[in-house]
Amino acid sequence: MSETKKQITILGSTGSIGTQALQVIEQYSDKFEVYALTANNNVDLLIEQARKFHPEMVAIANPIHYEQLKKSLAELPIKVFAGEEAISQIAEIQSVDIILIAIVGYSALKPTMHAIQAGKRIALANKETLVVAGELIGQLVEKYHAMILPVDSEHSAIFQCLTGEGNNDIEKIILTASGGPFRTKSFKDLQKVTSAEALKHPNWTMGTKITIDSATLMNKGFEMIEAKWLFGLEPEQIEILIHPQSIIHSMVQFTDGSVKAQLSIPDMKLPILYAFTYPERFNTNFSRINFNIISQLTFEKPDTERFRNLLLAYEAVHQGGNMPCILNAANEVVVDAFLKNKIGFLQMSEIIEKIMSKALFIQQPTYEDYVNTDKEVRILTYELINK
Repeated sequence: MSETKKQITILGSTGSIGTQALQVIEQYSDKFEVYALTANNNVDLLIEQARKFHPEMVAIANPIHYEQLKKSLAELPIKVFAGEEAISQIAEIQSVDIILIAIVGYSALKPTMHAIQAGKRIALANKETLVVAGELIGQLVEKYHAMILPVDSEHSAIFQCLTGEGNNDIEKIILTASGGPFRTKSFKDLQKVTSAEALKHPNWTMGTKITIDSATLMNKGFEMIEAKWLFGLEPEQIEILIHPQSIIHSMVQFTDGSVKAQLSIPDMKLPILYAFTYPERFNTNFSRINFNIISQLTFEKPDTERFRNLLLAYEAVHQGGNMPCILNAANEVVVDAFLKNKIGFLQMSEIIEKIMSKALFIQQPTYEDYVNTDKEVRILTYELINK
C-alpha cells in the first residue's frame, strides 16, 4: 500500500521561501503534494507554478490579476480565487496537513491567525507575525492546539537544539548573524551606501525586504522578538552574535553550562524540509560542511552605534504592548523608501526612532488595535519621509 502524501499549502509561493519550498516538494514528490498556492502580485509566476504542480486551488491577493489568473488556468481543474479574505479562508482548509506561511511582512498576520484557529500544523517563515502580535499568537496556539514549526534558519536551529531536551532549563540562546554586506563599513561609508549594494548579501539568497533588514540588522532584532515568543524567553536571555561564515545557525546554552549548536551550509531548503518532516529527518543531496577546508569560525559583538535597529528592537520588546507593531510598520515603510532611493541607509533607523516616540502607545492591544496601529504608523511614516 502506497504512503499517503502530505498535502501542503504555500501562502506566498512566488517569493524566495515559497519557490525554494516548491523545489523541496518537487524533490520529494513521493512524500509531498501541493494543495494550494497563493501570491500577492506575481501572477505570471503563480500561473507557471500552478501549471507545473496542479494544486486544488490558487489565489492572488491583488484582485486586479484575477481575470488573467482565471483565464490562464481555464483549461485546468484548478479553483481560482482573489483577495486577502480568500487567502485567509484557504489557510483554514481541513484537508491540508501543513501550511507554509511564506508571505512577507505584516500581511501574514491574518491568514496565520486563521490557520491557528483551524488547529493546523504551521511552518512559519514569516517573522513579522510574531513581532507584531506574539502574545496574541501564543494565546491562540494554546487555545486551538495548533503547532508552529519555525522555518527561519536561526529559529529552526534553536528548535533542533531543544529537541529531546524536555523541560531542561535554558540559560540563554545565541542567535547568530552574518553581519550583512556592510559589517566592516564605517559610519561615514554607511552614509553613502546604495540599495543595490545592500541587496548583495554575502551568504544567503533571500527576498528583497529581508535582505535589506539583514543589512540594517533589523532582521536580527525581529528574530530576537520572534525567539522570545517561540521559546518563552526574556529578551535578556537572547544574545546576538555576529558570525560572518553563517555555518553555526544558532546555539542554546543550558543552566549546566553546556552549549548545543546547529551547523549546516547556508541553504534555506534544509529548515524548510525539517519543518515539513519533523520529527523525522529525510536523506538529502544538499551540500555538506567540509570541516577540512573551514579554517576558522569567528564571532564578534554587533556594533549598535552603526546598526541602531538592533537597539530599537530591544527597546520595543521591553516596552511591549503595540510598540513592536509600531517598529514593524515603520520599518516596512522605510525599507520600501530606501529601495526606491527616497532616503539613505542611516535614515531608516532615524525615522523609525522618531515614529516610535510619536505613535500612539497601547499597553494591552487587541487584534483591532494592531490593525489600526499598523495603518496609522504607515501614514505617519510616509508623512515624515515626504516632508
